[in-house]
Amino acid sequence: MAHHVRDDHRLPAAADLPSPRSTLTRTNWDALQHGYGQAANTPEILVALLDADQGVRTKALENLHCILHHQGTIYEATIPTAQYVAAILPDPRTVLSVDKTRRSFPGCMRAELLGWLGSVADAVTDAVDEVGQRLGFPLADHPPAVAMREIRPLLFSAAFPYIDDTDRAVREGAIAACIPLVDDVRLLHHRAALMPLVRQVLGTSELWQHRERAIDALDAWGESSAGLEGQRNPFLFCDTDPSPDNTPWPSTASDAEGWTEAPPF
Repeated sequence: MAHHVRDDHRLPAAADLPSPRSTLTRTNWDALQHGYGQAANTPEILVALLDADQGVRTKALENLHCILHHQGTIYEATIPTAQYVAAILPDPRTVLSVDKTRRSFPGCMRAELLGWLGSVADAVTDAVDEVGQRLGFPLADHPPAVAMREIRPLLFSAAFPYIDDTDRAVREGAIAACIPLVDDVRLLHHRAALMPLVRQVLGTSELWQHRERAIDALDAWGESSAGLEGQRNPFLFCDTDPSPDNTPWPSTASDAEGWTEAPPF
């Protein structure tokens, strides 16, 4: 799937991202933690994201959410994982599909990966830090969150080229991922390029989550969100039938929820 790179010399260099192979082989995964303990199995999960088998890819995506970013948490292993995910975005295999449920966001693996990067970025925004400081848990006291905030320009450089992708799901995923990333003071000047896309693309999305993200972003940036429509019924997404096995979480990956199986407690 073709995509178009904006000519902007101020962008951080995507070439500064470690190669996927380097991240896999040079990271001491045994010394890191994820949502289920020692992160030694992380390379297997990451490699499987590009597997030829759709079922294997889908399971890897589930693990990306529920093990390496469980319930929105940033773990030690989340940082190199985010670098790996960002680095594989241009890989042609990311245009392959994954299994979907009625709660899944549309799109190929690339769209899903952009959604995951957006979720990771959401966990370390200024708004999250403000709440944490009020509660006595500032992000500065959580080393993985500090490390994630530090690599935001690299993640932005990987996501930004897809903001005008020909695939609508990828385009929306990229714009949505860039919104929390430009909280970084080093990236604030990119808001101007994002604003019209936030309004024209996310603001007209078929997904109420993206429309509401557009409204929230424009309001937070001091821009008018007039004319954009969020979800009419705030309980619509919650008041859905339970999954077939009568559990509250779906059996396959979902950007909408960020986890896909029972938590490890």
